[in-house]
Amino acid sequence: MPQQERTKPIYTPGTGPPSVPRPDHAVLEAIGQEGVFRLLSAVYQRLEASSIRPMFAKDMEAASRRSAAFFVQVLGGAPLFTENFGPPRMRQRHFPFEIDGESRVQWLGCFKAALADSVEHHGFPAEHLAGFETFLDVFSSWMVNVAPEA
Repeated sequence: MPQQERTKPIYTPGTGPPSVPRPDHAVLEAIGQEGVFRLLSAVYQRLEASSIRPMFAKDMEAASRRSAAFFVQVLGGAPLFTENFGPPRMRQRHFPFEIDGESRVQWLGCFKAALADSVEHHGFPAEHLAGFETFLDVFSSWMVNVAPEA
């Protein structure tokens, strides 16, 4: 990932890490590992055209594969992320990037847009969409590392 020069101190919400159940393993059972990779490719295609594009590596397809490895692991699959990149520690990995509330909304919007047709295009089980989106919402809130404007 490209390195940014931070101009703002790292912010940590006073509430600590959020607690949210991981998405149901039935998602991975339904779409398979390759389905997760295809879904994340669709997410990253949207991120490519987003205002937060500069936060991502030059090679967006490689970035999508890295993210997909994380989500395969989160969904109860093989520990692809850990095996290839080490422990996830996602909040720490995002410290070089100034992620504010608007950046979070952009990322979440790209992911949710890809999920909108995921039942049809990726075989995502419709009954697990809401739980997956809740996970993304809570997970992404923990990635915010720039204090909200007062």
